[in-house]
Amino acid sequence: MRWKRNKDRHGIVILAKHQARSPWLLWALLSAPAAVWLIEARDLAGFDLEALLQPTGELSARLLILALMLTPLARLFPRVSVIAWLVRRRRAIGVAAFGYAVLHTLFYVLAMGSIADMAAEFSAPGIWTGWAALLLMLPLALTSNDAAMRWLRAGWKRLQRLAYPVAILTLAHWVLVHDSWQVAALHFVPLALLQAWRMLAGLYPDAIYPKEN
Repeated sequence: MRWKRNKDRHGIVILAKHQARSPWLLWALLSAPAAVWLIEARDLAGFDLEALLQPTGELSARLLILALMLTPLARLFPRVSVIAWLVRRRRAIGVAAFGYAVLHTLFYVLAMGSIADMAAEFSAPGIWTGWAALLLMLPLALTSNDAAMRWLRAGWKRLQRLAYPVAILTLAHWVLVHDSWQVAALHFVPLALLQAWRMLAGLYPDAIYPKEN
C-alpha cells in the first residue's frame, strides 16, 4: 500500500513538472487578467473604461520590467530554478507585455471616443511617450519567434535592444500621466540597478567574478 502511495505521488510530481513545461499553461496565466478586464468591459455604454487604463498599463510595464530583469537575475543567481524557468519563457513574457500595452491603448481609444480628441492631446509628453513605446514594442513582438531569430541572425539581438528605450519611454509615460514618480520608481529602480550591475560585470568581469586561487 505504501509503495502504491509513493508511486501515485511520483506520478503527480511528473505530471506537475510536465504541466509546468507546457507553454499553454503559461499563456493561460498571462491571459487571465485580460480575460477578466474584457469581461468587465463588455457593456461599453455603461462602463467607465478609464478605470481599466491604469491596471492594463501597469501590468504591461511590470511584464516588460520582468522580461528585462531576467538576464541579470540569472547571472546573479545561476542556480535558482525559478529564474531559469522564467528565462526560458522570456519571449512569451515580452509578447504579453506588448499585448497588455495594446489592450491599454484599446481602452484609451474607446474612452476618448474620437480621433479629434486623441489628436488634441497627442502632443502632451505623457501621451506621445506612450504611443512611442507601443510603436517600438511592435517589431519586438513580431520578431519574438524562432523563425525571426533564424532569419535575422545577429540582427535579432540588436533589434531586441529596443526594449531599453521602450522601458525609458514607459517610465516617462507612467510618471507624466500619473504626475507622480514614487510608484513608477518603485518598479523601475530595481531594473535600473540590475542593468547597472550587468554593465559593470561586462566592464570589470574579474572584479564581479573574482577568480579562484
